[in-house]
Amino acid sequence: MRKTLFFLTAACFAILSCTKEKTDYEAEIEVVVPTYDEFKEAANIHNGIYDISIEALNGTFYKGYNEIRLKITNSQTNEKTSASSVTFLPIRSDGEQQNTSCPHQYDLAYLTAENYFLGYVVFTNESSPNGRWEFYISFTIDNQTYTVKETINVQEQINKNLHMATFTGKDNEQYFIALVSPQRPKVGENELIAGIYKFNKPTNPPTGDFPDPSQFSYAQVSDYTLQLDPRMPEPSMGNHSSPNNKDLMQQNDGLYHGVVNYTMTGNWTLNFIMLNQNGKMIKGTEVSTDFTPGVEGVKSELHIDILF
Repeated sequence: MRKTLFFLTAACFAILSCTKEKTDYEAEIEVVVPTYDEFKEAANIHNGIYDISIEALNGTFYKGYNEIRLKITNSQTNEKTSASSVTFLPIRSDGEQQNTSCPHQYDLAYLTAENYFLGYVVFTNESSPNGRWEFYISFTIDNQTYTVKETINVQEQINKNLHMATFTGKDNEQYFIALVSPQRPKVGENELIAGIYKFNKPTNPPTGDFPDPSQFSYAQVSDYTLQLDPRMPEPSMGNHSSPNNKDLMQQNDGLYHGVVNYTMTGNWTLNFIMLNQNGKMIKGTEVSTDFTPGVEGVKSELHIDILF
């Protein structure tokens, strides 16, 4: 009788535990994650007669990938001003005055029709009392170069579909993968877009005034392949995958495009294997195709967890 009571008690505890986990999980996936498609001013800097406005989606800088649009206005005439060049360098200083940067486009591209400079920045950390982000910007107008510096705020990215990964490859280089799209996936096939970047190790000591751009240089990697294997790692899902996924390949915009097929909502893991332009594996491990119900799914050593 005691054994029977113990078994029933244990069974009830297990059922209640599973129910609680399921309830928490359902509450998590029911959280509405906003999507943003409007660029708003996220920072404004004044220098002499010029106002520099930097726009980002939702007027906010987030950890991960951020497209930025920079506009220069003559504050006396209130007219947009065309600079011959604009450089952009984000610097993070920690509590010990150690300076680092993150993937970014140093020379911004001018779009004539839109009348702004276009670039991107992939923030690797949120702003905090122990870590401050600053923009160092220079621009040239009528052969005169101006420099400005501004402290900005970087917020946590609560949308897991836009998370990122930082890692050291088998070639001992530092890499970054940042999800760009979709912000809100649908059940079915979705175009998956990501940026892949590498830190360019300095070959010489710093020179000139701080910051020396050569010490904080990053580049989009070219002609790599990001092999994709999406899985649902929840024990109840058995780490199952889905059909019709396509590996991510670089397109003309410099970003990597592929297809991910989400067969249902919930927790998914994007398992990756990254190959360089010569087909050599830089990072990642294969995931077994075995169906493993009741066990949390195995993940590649290179992965990003998402939720929708």
